[in-house]
Amino acid sequence: MERKTDVVVIGGGITGTAILAALARLDLSCVLVEKEPDIAAGTTKANSAILHAGFDAPTGSMKAKMNVEGNRLYYELREELNLDIEWTGSLVCATTDEEKAQIEELKARGDANGVPGLEIWDGDKARGKEPNLSQKICAALWAPTAGICWPFGMAAAFAENAAENGAEILRDCEVTGIRAENGGFAVETTQGTVQARFVVNAAGVFADKVAAMAGDTSFSIHPRKGEYILFDKTAQGKLVKGIVFPAPTKTTKGILVCATTHGNTFIGPNAQEQDSREDTAVTTPGMDEIIAGAKKLVPELPMGAAITEFAGIRAVSDTNDFIVGESKTVKGLYHAAGIQSPGLTSAPAIARLLADEIAKAAGAKAKADAKTGRPAQPIFRELSSGEQAKLIEKDARYGRVICRCETITEGEIVDAIKRPCGARTVDGVKRRTRVGMGRCQGGFCGPRVIEILSRELNIPVPKVRKDGADSYMYEEKLGGGRK
Repeated sequence: MERKTDVVVIGGGITGTAILAALARLDLSCVLVEKEPDIAAGTTKANSAILHAGFDAPTGSMKAKMNVEGNRLYYELREELNLDIEWTGSLVCATTDEEKAQIEELKARGDANGVPGLEIWDGDKARGKEPNLSQKICAALWAPTAGICWPFGMAAAFAENAAENGAEILRDCEVTGIRAENGGFAVETTQGTVQARFVVNAAGVFADKVAAMAGDTSFSIHPRKGEYILFDKTAQGKLVKGIVFPAPTKTTKGILVCATTHGNTFIGPNAQEQDSREDTAVTTPGMDEIIAGAKKLVPELPMGAAITEFAGIRAVSDTNDFIVGESKTVKGLYHAAGIQSPGLTSAPAIARLLADEIAKAAGAKAKADAKTGRPAQPIFRELSSGEQAKLIEKDARYGRVICRCETITEGEIVDAIKRPCGARTVDGVKRRTRVGMGRCQGGFCGPRVIEILSRELNIPVPKVRKDGADSYMYEEKLGGGRK
């Protein structure tokens, strides 16, 4: 199938979906292509979920500019798109005089970057904020504008808003080639050719590969893996209420202890350089490293409450900065590449910058009737008993609890599937609703979710996937092969 559009965005992570949402508010036609069955299937699904204040990046860098502006924009977008964000603030802790000097440097850099409200606290004041912190902590940098969020939910919100404004989102759609054609581009994909005037490269760890397809070999991406351990909600009182960093190293912000917006807590990540862009396996040495690092901040870790481990891969550019803007060698090709931390925080700022550049190049204007929100999303467990009763009366499926750990109903699962850019996999449902994210990790509700996906998507159970393109969970054998 061949499509024609003004702009094609390659990559459906938080950056790509934010860019699509910004472009869809212009009088341009837009298509996003994502090789996985669902959006936010790469770095966006496995990161620290922190909205950074902006004191880390070197003053004047693209990272610093986009971080501070992105943080500011999320204060607006939280209400506009009903984003799951808590403005907890963050602490960067020092245990030695040398580390105290480091956090003083961070404050000076943050002041230069325009980060508001930074303060240096002594150890006692830090422990007043986070009582479980180590007695060895002698000072901390307090950043009140930092927060925690639900990254997948934010990517879904951007995608839904984009769809409401007419953008098309193609999943299971891998880019196989890009060639210049008729003053624009022919983007070859596994679902046919997309003809576009402009291409936005937001392909994460594959951004250099996509750039090279279009003829730009000016940068390279190197994968860096970070591993995490997640704790059950029952451990929260024994850990932290917000974000606690150690003093940073040259390559990483360090192994932190951090709350989530859903009441869990995690420790991690480490930083492992690797060749593979897809290997997200956790390792025993990695787990040991994370535990040892986290104990420097919170000595008494409740390891019996750990419920899962996971890893994500960061896209590190050879410039060690974001690569944002039009390619210097291929006109009409725009990059959002090397988007490692603080990429999540920077996403809306990157989106606005690129949308403004493309609007100028295309002579495009804002749509007069552009929608700013997205469809309402009932969260059953957060409703009052009266509101729950009304919802059940309207749709009886909200009265059937599928996930007991998180109190997720069948109605919420169906809504997650039927929404604009709705779920197509088990993990897609999980990330939109939290079904299977409790202590049993889907052991009881998983089969029911598969049944619901099969029914609502009108596909046989063996065609239901867990997450990736070939992650089929069952096989129906007939003559020796999958049917």
